[in-house]
Amino acid sequence: MTEQHSQPHPTDNTPVVTAHNLTKVYGDKDTQVHALDGVSTAFTQGSFTAIMGPSGSGKSTFMHCLAGLDKPTSGQVTVAGQRLDNLDDNALTTVRRDQIGFIFQSFNLLPTHTAKENILLPLELSGRRLNRSVLSEIVESLGLTGRLNHLPSQLSGGEQQRVAIARALVARPAVIFADEPTGALDSRNSVRLLKYLESASQNRGQTIIMVTHDPRAAHYVDRALILSDGKIRHDISEPTSAAVVEAMNTMEVES
Repeated sequence: MTEQHSQPHPTDNTPVVTAHNLTKVYGDKDTQVHALDGVSTAFTQGSFTAIMGPSGSGKSTFMHCLAGLDKPTSGQVTVAGQRLDNLDDNALTTVRRDQIGFIFQSFNLLPTHTAKENILLPLELSGRRLNRSVLSEIVESLGLTGRLNHLPSQLSGGEQQRVAIARALVARPAVIFADEPTGALDSRNSVRLLKYLESASQNRGQTIIMVTHDPRAAHYVDRALILSDGKIRHDISEPTSAAVVEAMNTMEVES
């Protein structure tokens, strides 16, 4: 096993994740639905991007294709320089394990494992050695120091979400995908989560791609992609909640 290294801080515009002319089509002939319709973009190292849009816009399909959870009908996705469409299932599993972290709304914690065991699971699966200073930094910053020996059932919803965040961060993956991470949280814990993700991108150079329906999240990200009908309709740098709401309203008027 090798010593775990820290992710470098953001220093340039190196793309960590790229999408080129992605399409995703469901159904046949007259029943075809284009969930993605020629989407191309890139996500640079240390960026924090919100993918937004109305229900059925393609945002979840887009994230699943970027993360290797679903295969596009056509087009290319690269993660940390590796083209996903060229990989067999075993190689794709390795990329997801070693290069990608996930934060899901439902937490997906193992109920029979303690908080610490859940956090360390990605390292255990990949056979990498724990960097104790990295673990201590993450655990302390998330306020989990006194909760590591507790089972998920003994933790509050906010604590379970923070364990899920720690698990995604501990292996220092190339990119973290967050799927509606504030959906099950109250306002206070939602803000706390978004602030921590913002800090992870700004201070640790962590690339984060988050699907969300909450315009308040715009305050914490440095970019918002607004999708509709499988296309990127707006690409907003340094977004505000007002700018996101206006973009969403504009699409509703156009439709």
